[in-house]
Amino acid sequence: MAVSVALRQLLRIRELEEEQCRLRLEAAVGELRRLEHAAEAAAQWDRRGRGLLAASARTGQLTDRLAGIEESRAATRLTSVLTPRIEEEEQEVVALREEFLAKRVERRQAETLIEEAAARDAIEADRRSQQALDDWHGSRRHRKTAQAGSEQRTQARGSAGFEQS
Repeated sequence: MAVSVALRQLLRIRELEEEQCRLRLEAAVGELRRLEHAAEAAAQWDRRGRGLLAASARTGQLTDRLAGIEESRAATRLTSVLTPRIEEEEQEVVALREEFLAKRVERRQAETLIEEAAARDAIEADRRSQQALDDWHGSRRHRKTAQAGSEQRTQARGSAGFEQS
């Protein structure tokens, strides 16, 4: 019995599902990296604002002080928005990674079923081939034995005919 079409279709479906999960995971990881970079940029923005604030304390520039305070507030607001989104995206990445790994296991199970079916088919084909060889040798031996017996009977009849005369 050859590997069934249904098993091959199942494997193809599992491969496609795994690929889709992988692509979703890669997209989620990319989004997480983008959010993390934005958080890093916000942290740098906050440091620049604090730097302006510190510089204004030395120089006494009111505009630098106000700009530093405002940049620091804006960076803090941005960080407060990004932090929960980063946490949500991390949870999404974890869930998608688990789904991807589950699909990989399903695909490998389908591959194993096909490999086992192919191995059984190969064993059965070898068994049939050996059986055919055994049958051929057996029939050949039987023909030789039958032919030798026939020749002996013919010779026996022939020598019996000479003795009677």
